[in-house]
Amino acid sequence: MTRMEHVSAAAAPETGAAAPSVVRPARPGDLSRLIELMREHMVYEKSEPRPADLADRLGPLLFAEATRLWVLLAETPDGEVAGYAACSAQFSFWEARDYLHMDCLYLAEEARGHGLGAALMDGVRDLAAELGLGHVEWQTPDWNEGAIRFYDRLGATSLPKLRYTLVTAAEQNGGARPGDRRPGGHRPAATRRS
Repeated sequence: MTRMEHVSAAAAPETGAAAPSVVRPARPGDLSRLIELMREHMVYEKSEPRPADLADRLGPLLFAEATRLWVLLAETPDGEVAGYAACSAQFSFWEARDYLHMDCLYLAEEARGHGLGAALMDGVRDLAAELGLGHVEWQTPDWNEGAIRFYDRLGATSLPKLRYTLVTAAEQNGGARPGDRRPGGHRPAATRRS
């Protein structure tokens, strides 16, 4: 098996017997299916549509040599990609160390209830360990009761917080394209004091 590929047993809907499902890293050839799942996820979460060129923007970042972005895909026993977990390494100032941030976990509606979500979470946990990261953090909408029950069953703990977004001038002007930003090389033009 390749690095970070997992085989797990998920119940086959027709027979109830255990059949193998696979959680594996996304490959460049998966990008169009990943974008389909992402768009389904956006609709499910009642989110604003994202740019039409999402694949062109995401692909170079996700499959770059030194990426800090990872996507794991869940395949049904028949080989269909039915879900994904998208993660990135983040830094916690309070703990002075990196952790794995799971930005998204989504399963197509027909793939839910067959163990693929738990298999994806096992894959995410294993990815964090492989990267030497001590924990995984994520958020879910407070109305998504099914996801909350799922995460509680896994033994995850939650913290009551609100997530805010503040649009910058760069976003208002069309946003940065892959390669536009240089991590560590950007400095604000001026420091503002109030």
